[in-house]
Amino acid sequence: MVKTSVQAQVVEQNTIAGDVMQLAMVVPDIARIACPGQFVHIRVADTLEPLLRRPFSIADCNADRGILTIIYRIVGRGTALMAKLKPGDTIDCMGPLGNGFALTGQRPLLVGGGMGLAPLVMLARAFCSRTATVLMGGRNEQELFWPDIYAKICKNIHITTDDGSIGHRGFTVDLLPQLLEQGKFDIIYACGPYAMLKGVAQIAASHDIPCQVSLEEYMACGVGACLSCTCAGTSGKRHKVCTDGPVFWAGEVAW
Repeated sequence: MVKTSVQAQVVEQNTIAGDVMQLAMVVPDIARIACPGQFVHIRVADTLEPLLRRPFSIADCNADRGILTIIYRIVGRGTALMAKLKPGDTIDCMGPLGNGFALTGQRPLLVGGGMGLAPLVMLARAFCSRTATVLMGGRNEQELFWPDIYAKICKNIHITTDDGSIGHRGFTVDLLPQLLEQGKFDIIYACGPYAMLKGVAQIAASHDIPCQVSLEEYMACGVGACLSCTCAGTSGKRHKVCTDGPVFWAGEVAW
């Protein structure tokens, strides 16, 4: 897998909702080869602390302009430092890393929960010439800012919230069987919390529909050397999420 480490220039950073930020950077060498589902590993500061890079899913990419976009939540010191970056600042960015989604579907269903919806934005855009349906879930209306982002890309959007403040009350896996019965989907792509992915994988298997999942794990090196992000596989071996994934066929993962 071709990857590079470069100094990326920040061109835009803004708050989407609460503690969720959107950062766009000029990084032509990465943007021209990035695929939906891949990620970048960013060194957020030129100091020894925090020492390790942070992995971020590629939310969107404009290869012609060389601009790559990430959407992230401020959860610790690293992301807090990154949230202070302004247009014109530079950050060390390595990527694209990992294996992306297989763009084989003609009638895809994208299922995302919480921040797991970030890597599905670029995937939805890749399917813009086909009929893509998105099923998204969040805790409440305040946290579910995603419809505004996805509405610019696709028309078929279904929403669930834990408290029912917007859309269907419940979880994405509660509504999924109903959608599968109504639609003729030929593949499911999913990203979100582990419990959600497990449920989606089980439902997809029961409907005999191929399913790919993007796993979210803490990563130290991002290149398969440290073994900090492994997951159990059905073959009996452990997969490195950073290099074998982060996208897997659901049947490869030992849930």
